[in-house]
Amino acid sequence: MKTQLGKLGVWSFIDNYSATEAAAFAKKIEEWGYSALWLPEAVGRDPFAIIGYLAAQTKELIFATGIANIYARDPMATNAGKKTLAELAPGRFILGLGVSHAPMVSDLRGHDYKKPVTQMRKYLDNMEAAFYMGPEAEDQAPILLGALRTNMLKLSAEKVQGAHPYFVTAEHTAKARVLLGDTALLCPEQAVLLETDSEKARFAGRQHMGTYLSLPNYRNNLLELGFDNDDFENGGSDRLVDAIVAWGDEKTIRSRIEDHWQAGADHVCIQPLRRDGEMSPDTELLALLAPNQ
Repeated sequence: MKTQLGKLGVWSFIDNYSATEAAAFAKKIEEWGYSALWLPEAVGRDPFAIIGYLAAQTKELIFATGIANIYARDPMATNAGKKTLAELAPGRFILGLGVSHAPMVSDLRGHDYKKPVTQMRKYLDNMEAAFYMGPEAEDQAPILLGALRTNMLKLSAEKVQGAHPYFVTAEHTAKARVLLGDTALLCPEQAVLLETDSEKARFAGRQHMGTYLSLPNYRNNLLELGFDNDDFENGGSDRLVDAIVAWGDEKTIRSRIEDHWQAGADHVCIQPLRRDGEMSPDTELLALLAPNQ
């Protein structure tokens, strides 16, 4: 999968698109030469269903859940979904799994949010033991964990094929590579914004970062990276915005992507933020950064 995955992919919300528009977007991503499209799970479409649809509309593009919530379905259902997509789109599916966040789990879904690493380990064990009678793909889909801190990163190397850190810096990528070792896949997300005006860029960056900065999992990770509580005030300090969002011209953005590769990333999935704050991806920026341009 390391060879197939390539070095550059796209991470994007697509719930603002109709199904037809989403298919056209996936085809364009493939045409531009990006190797993978990462789709989140939050309060919109079911990621397994939309990936099954999009895989049928494309030829080579790899699809990944970034990240499927383990509280959204039991281990047997997730195992069946993984195996089904591995069969329907051979070599073109990566299962990204994560523990989500207490507000998303307890408040929205009504589940009891438990110790993240303990719960993930138990979930993975139950997936391995799950009964499945459907057709088996020749090559099983890899699993990556939405890992940020030490113990979840170590679990990513121990139990599955690697990690997909989100809302991180290149410094985090370097730390993650050490913890994962040399062979595990490391696929960080990087927010990118085509805006050279610092005031406008940081305004858009804070719009993107607001929800994430309210979540303890991300805040605790940032504290370990050397930020402090003052950096979380007023939508994020300038230095925090600049660390999380790669904004500027094409050269500046490409340099940040290169920083992740140099730090040990196998694959970087860029999240192209729009200057107007809308959730849809900035296709102008994706065209600019396209591997096949």
